[in-house]
Amino acid sequence: MFDPHWRPLLEKIGMAAICLLALFWRLDGLDWDEFRHFHPDERYISWVATSIEFTGHDSWADVFSPRRSSWNPYYWPAAETTRGIVVPFDRPRNFAYGHFPLYAAVAFTRLIEALPDGLRAALEGGWRPFAAVFNARGALEFDHLTAVGRALAALTDTGTVYLIYRLGRRLFSAAVGLLASLFLAASVMHIQLAHFFIFDTFATFFVVLTLLALVRYAGSSPHRLPWLILAGAAAGLAVGSKFSAILLAVPLLVGVFWPGRAGLWRRLLVTGVAAFLAFALTNPFALLDTGCPLPGVTIGGRTMTVSSCFWENIGRESQMVRGDAAFPFTRQYDGTRPFLYPIEMQLRWGMGWPLGLAAFLAFAAFSAKELAPLIRRSRPRAAIFLLLWGIPFFISTGSFAVKFMRYFQPLTPFLVLFAAWGLERLRPRWLGRLLAGGVAAATLLYAASFTGLYRSPHPWVSASEWIYAHAAPGQTIAVELWDEPLPASLERPEGNLSRKAYELIELDWLSDTGGEDDAAKLAANLNRLAAADYLVVASNRSYGVTTRLPEAYPLSGQFYPLFFAGRLGFAPVWIGDRNPRLAGWQLVADTFGPAGLEPPPAVTAFFAGRPQLLAGRADESFTVYDHPLVMIWKNEERLSGAEMMAAFHIP
Repeated sequence: MFDPHWRPLLEKIGMAAICLLALFWRLDGLDWDEFRHFHPDERYISWVATSIEFTGHDSWADVFSPRRSSWNPYYWPAAETTRGIVVPFDRPRNFAYGHFPLYAAVAFTRLIEALPDGLRAALEGGWRPFAAVFNARGALEFDHLTAVGRALAALTDTGTVYLIYRLGRRLFSAAVGLLASLFLAASVMHIQLAHFFIFDTFATFFVVLTLLALVRYAGSSPHRLPWLILAGAAAGLAVGSKFSAILLAVPLLVGVFWPGRAGLWRRLLVTGVAAFLAFALTNPFALLDTGCPLPGVTIGGRTMTVSSCFWENIGRESQMVRGDAAFPFTRQYDGTRPFLYPIEMQLRWGMGWPLGLAAFLAFAAFSAKELAPLIRRSRPRAAIFLLLWGIPFFISTGSFAVKFMRYFQPLTPFLVLFAAWGLERLRPRWLGRLLAGGVAAATLLYAASFTGLYRSPHPWVSASEWIYAHAAPGQTIAVELWDEPLPASLERPEGNLSRKAYELIELDWLSDTGGEDDAAKLAANLNRLAAADYLVVASNRSYGVTTRLPEAYPLSGQFYPLFFAGRLGFAPVWIGDRNPRLAGWQLVADTFGPAGLEPPPAVTAFFAGRPQLLAGRADESFTVYDHPLVMIWKNEERLSGAEMMAAFHIP
């Protein structure tokens, strides 16, 4: 018979095992792209980070001067701060991200650089992620910062796994907390995003910490002010990581009012001060850099003007996500449905069908249960804080015109918590346990298959190696604008391989829509293509959009059906990918069907040689950075641009 005295120890062992599994899956494959910087957001963040220096200022006045400080993410410094990287000097720059993770990555990089060589060698331990973080190969700062940033993302997301356990244990039970943490440890979207030095992972950690602190505050008697102060500080750090966390103002204000009116102003003051200081100290130039004038607002005949680089960047990002400003890389979302599309992507890819269905069904059930007291005008439980964040965030983010999967990350820890809660409450008890075990097993298998892709070469690296081996130096290679220009420059023991050995020309199918997608644009692209020896289709970024949107791309949308059918004189010579794999089976995204395209015969033959499951459409951002399908085509027939153009229907 089970001795209950062992329960606390077993719980700690179980939680430690879950955290170790989460950390391993997030650190393994840290060098998933050989540090070739294939994620464009990460590439830009690391580029900016190379110019952040904590030393070398003449005075504290220079440190906090927007134009003289090398701490300012909104302005390129006036002098070189690193080697091997070219940056503009003494110019404004866009940076629509929080500053806290940026400063953290730079600080840890400097700390590692300051370690004695012997200690760094001992810490490397022969494991590739550690070797990258402790810089065994003496990489450039650009690469080293990326490795450190990815490691911090992995550690931070593992911290989120632990926090969701604490939250589940506090609100429900130890079993719910452990099951939720296991679900989150195996969440494929979290595992993937923890491999990128982007800031959604950091914001998510502080969002969960904020709500845990509010739950602890509301559930303590008497209400302990330090928990409310922690909630305010964590909210400031969340906003200081990503501005979308500003919706934490809703649960935070409710937390201030939770005990009643007695002491209200004191609670409001200390919470506001904690949030402001946490944000201001980690994002000082959000307040200090006023070098970006904003459009004036006229009130009563007087025009009020504000100048803030922080708000200018936030405004630009807001225009993009609302769809007010269209960019080629967001065209993939044209015609996608609010709310339904992000839910579909979580079900298909982010969580997988078993966990995703359990999560969203439990979200609805939990919302109905916890909102019922409000309808009856009764006092709600502390669990209401989860919904005060989750519902406004779901409504706001789900309605965006631009629906990158990572935008949902600050909600997914609570979704898996709801799933664990719902499965634990199912009756009869044996059925709940059976379903919980099935969901956990399916999610773990999906995670194991996904992490396996990081143990094979990146398709862009493999494609680059093929080009260096088969294309003669000086040949012309056509690449697609807004996609990765291959070949990538590679470092090899026998000597570095540089893309400068080839002439690269760009085809801009994604640019110029509607009336600007005209015969002149078509002729210019086809003439460039006719001059190329090879065309690299690095992903579905172009063919997945132009063919699907004939109104936006009336002529460019005709290119890929003709090209893939072999009517423009090119033949495929190399195809490569990597996918989630388990027991010999691969889980493959359908990049052709959603665009109304038939796969080229060579691609069909490529897939026919191995067992696979075609899992439907995938959000471009889920596949394009770390496991795209790549095709290299050779110009066999050498048709002229005019000969190619004859195959198009031009009104």
